[in-house]
Amino acid sequence: MSLHRFAIALPALAATACVPQEEPREFISQAPAARVVGEAESCISPSRVRQSVVHDDRTIDFHVGSRIYRNTLPRSCPGLGFRESITYDIRGGQLCRQEIVYVLDNFGGELRRGAGCSLGDFVPVELIDDEESND
Repeated sequence: MSLHRFAIALPALAATACVPQEEPREFISQAPAARVVGEAESCISPSRVRQSVVHDDRTIDFHVGSRIYRNTLPRSCPGLGFRESITYDIRGGQLCRQEIVYVLDNFGGELRRGAGCSLGDFVPVELIDDEESND
């Protein structure tokens, strides 16, 4: 009798596996407007990073020397836009696409790693002034 129940439940389970999943909502970045000024790079030199600016759960600008590299994460990183700070480990001397960055949480004055999220490509950008974007 239990075998019969299993045989009935299996087609129901298979049917639910075929139901299309809801498409993710379109991502709209909170980052300032920018224009691409070169080819995307898979890695940057972390020793040259002067500053990293987190704009939202998927967008980080890395200021490297006189350039800005915008990194749009492939997926949303929980808490990143709220905490606005990251930490990461360097392996092989480069910070590269698919490396993991961690949201930096402050618990009672103690810094801890939060969610870990994969990086995307590093795209060189030039920020667009507000006046320029209104033209």
